[in-house]
Amino acid sequence: MADLDTINQELGNDPSALIRWALTQGQRPIVTTNFRPFEAVILHMVIQQQPDIPVVWMDHGYNTDATYRFANALVERLKLNLISYLPRRTRAHREALEGAMPGIDDPRHEAFTQEVKLEPFERALREMAPDVWFTALRAEDTPERARMAPVSRNASGLLKVSPLLHWSAKELYGYLQQHDLPNEFDYFDPTKVEAKRECGLHLQH
Repeated sequence: MADLDTINQELGNDPSALIRWALTQGQRPIVTTNFRPFEAVILHMVIQQQPDIPVVWMDHGYNTDATYRFANALVERLKLNLISYLPRRTRAHREALEGAMPGIDDPRHEAFTQEVKLEPFERALREMAPDVWFTALRAEDTPERARMAPVSRNASGLLKVSPLLHWSAKELYGYLQQHDLPNEFDYFDPTKVEAKRECGLHLQH
């Protein structure tokens, strides 16, 4: 088994090389996306190496209209093998019974996050059983992410790979320009609400 400290040191700042290496480490890779700004970068990079890789989207139902249009355009442009995981209840069903989305200071928000994002992700992990997971995490997103490494392995053996961890927004923008890729800033995550706040998914996995 590769020494992850060595891999992080040697490949942690070379996204393409890190992706190539990671794809040799398992047979069931996935890349997750939420179609937030700059997501086209990780998706484009990964499909250059494996065009049919499953692209897993936890669609919580609270995305902006622009995000849904962006997702559709990117799926068509990059021929993504998109697999969506939805909450077990629709947004309309939930709101009919419980009202609008609870704010982050509402004690119900934790259960809301579990229902619309964490449970669908846990279901995706059970059903797809990936052994390599690519994510677009970046160190400058939150203090928690700044302490993460580009490659790590969780307790169940899943290899988590964040090729863009050390990239700046300027580098991401440059990649989009270089490859003529679309972007969309009209984005909202109801489980985070605030940009520097974690929803819990990446702290648990």
